[in-house]
Amino acid sequence: MLTITDNNALREQLIEWHQVGETVALVPTMGNLHKGHMSLCQLASANADRVVVSVFVNPTQFGEGEDFGAYPRTPEKDARQLSRAGIDILYAPKAEDIYPLGVENSTRVFVPVLSDALCGEHRTKHFEGVTSVVMRLLNIVSPNVAVFGEKDFQQFVILQRMAEELHLHTRILSAPTLRDDAGLAISSRNQYLTAAETLSAPLLYATLRDARDKLLDGESIAKVESAAIKTLTNTGFSADYFSVRRSSDLSVPKKVAGKLIILVAAELGKARLIDNLQFET
Repeated sequence: MLTITDNNALREQLIEWHQVGETVALVPTMGNLHKGHMSLCQLASANADRVVVSVFVNPTQFGEGEDFGAYPRTPEKDARQLSRAGIDILYAPKAEDIYPLGVENSTRVFVPVLSDALCGEHRTKHFEGVTSVVMRLLNIVSPNVAVFGEKDFQQFVILQRMAEELHLHTRILSAPTLRDDAGLAISSRNQYLTAAETLSAPLLYATLRDARDKLLDGESIAKVESAAIKTLTNTGFSADYFSVRRSSDLSVPKKVAGKLIILVAAELGKARLIDNLQFET
């Protein structure tokens, strides 16, 4: 595995691959890698000849009260995992490589409507930061495919919209959410849970499944959403939202029909957890 920090060196290697007809997949990450990230790498390997994993803690997607400086950085551990997984390039740029004019003066990319709903309502400008950095990474790497996790489903839909609307040549793929034995979605944020909170956290996914079953049994969306938030509150969560949407574009459905997704974001102690469940009627 090559570890590259310089954009020019990266482009030289990418040109070599493209000249011999090899396809490239990109897996953008902020590091602190876990099994969920490695599942993205597996999907990337299955869809391209070469895999580039970027590790960059992006300052523009951290909002007020979110400590960019405290985000866990584990570069040596990340490199070992990626090397064992057979990744071709670990791309670890510096901030000035991504934002050459500085963060404050940088050009931004924003997907309206989608970026303001759900998590966007509670994390102002978060998705603007995500789309801005992903657009830069796609331009630098020029991958045939880029892989993102379905746990961050809103992010995936936003990036798909960006790629389609801006006529990018990169195909945006999603990898299924990886869970532990109790059903908790694997996440870097899980490390902020106490031992007691770790036992309670799987209730988030259990509430999603219960809501799906009630919707399929004919209960109204409003009633199911309200009951779910009450359940989460009574079990120690502080819910930002619990919402039924259409999985194609995250619009609000008028009835329980077609391909739907239930999305939830809730705080448990110091951890803000997100999860979702897709289903079809």
